[in-house]
Amino acid sequence: MQPISIAMIGDFFHPDVGGVENHIHMLGANLIRRGHKVIVITHSRPPDRVGIRWLLPALKVYYLPFVPIASGATLPNFFTFLPYLRTILIREHIHLIHAHASLSSLGHEGILHSYMLGVRTVFTDHSLFGFEDAASILTNKLLAGTLEECRRGYLRENTVLRGELFEQSDDNPPRLFVSSNVYVIPNSLVAKHFQPGPPKPTDIINIVVISRFAYRKGIDLLVATAPRICAAFPNIKFIIGGDGPKMIDLLQMREKYLLQDRIELLGACTAQRCSLGTVLIRGSIFLNTSLTESFGIAILEAACAGLYAVSTRVGGVPEILPEDMISFAEPNEDDLVRAISEAISIVSAGKHDPLKAHQLIKTLYDWEQVAERTERVYDTVMKSEQRDLWERMSRSMQLGRFAGPIYTIILLVDCLFFLFLEWWMPREDMDFVTHHWDHMRFSQLTQDSDPAR
Repeated sequence: MQPISIAMIGDFFHPDVGGVENHIHMLGANLIRRGHKVIVITHSRPPDRVGIRWLLPALKVYYLPFVPIASGATLPNFFTFLPYLRTILIREHIHLIHAHASLSSLGHEGILHSYMLGVRTVFTDHSLFGFEDAASILTNKLLAGTLEECRRGYLRENTVLRGELFEQSDDNPPRLFVSSNVYVIPNSLVAKHFQPGPPKPTDIINIVVISRFAYRKGIDLLVATAPRICAAFPNIKFIIGGDGPKMIDLLQMREKYLLQDRIELLGACTAQRCSLGTVLIRGSIFLNTSLTESFGIAILEAACAGLYAVSTRVGGVPEILPEDMISFAEPNEDDLVRAISEAISIVSAGKHDPLKAHQLIKTLYDWEQVAERTERVYDTVMKSEQRDLWERMSRSMQLGRFAGPIYTIILLVDCLFFLFLEWWMPREDMDFVTHHWDHMRFSQLTQDSDPAR
């Protein structure tokens, strides 16, 4: 594939810590190693991270002056974002937009605006959502509108259902089948950053939990099960890292059961406060209590560090690890206690080999392979035909009785605003970034640089 210019767009990025943030950074770094140009477009991080920053290796990041309103995401502002996006895409000679995460307003808006600039689009869904609660219904309808513009994504079954990515056959009667425009590409990690620690004594077993403290991460399950495990196993301690709205529930639980010496709350794990690797090597078991999870990169990182995993059986988690490296539970209190007890027995008996687990993960998950598979998706997208405006409007009207007209009106106003910007800020008046980037310079930059730093 010929080198292209790619813009990764999303609300979730460094210095925030999480699976989406890490995925964008590592994928971008490895695409740069393969000769492509990659930039990241995200919102500002208070108090002073606004403007352009550079991350190794040669990853340029635009922190736009938008403030997040909840869970790191910005308020949808379709037309405020367009002037910034248009200027950046033209100046950087971007060929393709890669948007990330269903809850990212900037990602959805980037795909909406891409058509006027002739830029192709790819969308990666990092989370699974349901179909019953109000938040999921609204998010799914927005996703369906966005993917009408994109038609390329990851996380097959859930994304297909939520984004209505079915195609109709020519059979009589016609039947629906999954669009061929949807690809499944796994997450990955840098194995050398998650080395197993020295052998641990079995008189004290540490259970590590690293998560966002939010409802969908199953923190209520953790609050309910931790006291029961502490009561049943006197040699068990919990090390819990993370932050979020459910922090108060964990603090109250610890106070209620007088478990200050058994449950250690680290707060948010950042590079300045505590390294994820140094936290993981303190434990023998990693616990994930999510109610919904697409992949669970934290589980993979913990397994690479030699921890035995316990997780709720949700989403794509059952596909990550071999059966002898993880115990599963249904997302309820009693079954989770059973699975944790099973894991404690396995670790206490010495039936789990951390070094063997590390070597296996090292061979199964590699960012170079992920970048190569993503590159093939990009190549397919770049060779595909782009729809005209009338077809886009027709597909938008099919989104529903109310959503269809609303999305079509947004599309039309967006086109008119774009034409106004073309007149108000002509392209010939812009300062352009050099179109041909120096691959030799990038190679020199990345030879001794680690993309995760």
